[in-house]
Amino acid sequence: MIKRALYPGTFDPVHYGHLDLMERAVALFDELVVGVYDHSRPTKSLLFSIDERIAMIQEALGQRENIIIKPYSTLTVDFARSVGATVIVRGLRVFSDFEFEFRLALANQRLAPDIETVSLMTREEHTFLSGTTVREIASLGGDVSSMVPPNVATALYNRFNGQAGKKFNRPVPLRD
Repeated sequence: MIKRALYPGTFDPVHYGHLDLMERAVALFDELVVGVYDHSRPTKSLLFSIDERIAMIQEALGQRENIIIKPYSTLTVDFARSVGATVIVRGLRVFSDFEFEFRLALANQRLAPDIETVSLMTREEHTFLSGTTVREIASLGGDVSSMVPPNVATALYNRFNGQAGKKFNRPVPLRD
């Protein structure tokens, strides 16, 4: 029997923390479905369309037999069942993530007791990474090349500056 896991998220944009978790999860399971959530009623604003996010992940990962990337817009547990996943993989970056992920895992357990949640702690070098952080830095002209794959850095720069081929050249602004 194939052990299939689901790694759900918005991936707006995908960053090295996400990619690291994908690589580690696929080493634990036979197959990994990366579920890219397509908000029909977004609770947060998205920078990239579902097609753009899927394309960025595909390009960043390259061709992988055991990683499948699919959009979804249903409850995560329903999507997990539809793709035959028996495990949902989630990432933990910092301590404050634990409470949110714990409540989410319990809610999913109530909805689908047959689906387990496995939380993987991020590697230390990725603890500060989030889509929100990457988007904010990029929107202000900061260099995100150490945080995201080259194709994603280019997409971010083009989205915020509308000019292909230029590099980030402004320092990251400090906040109060």
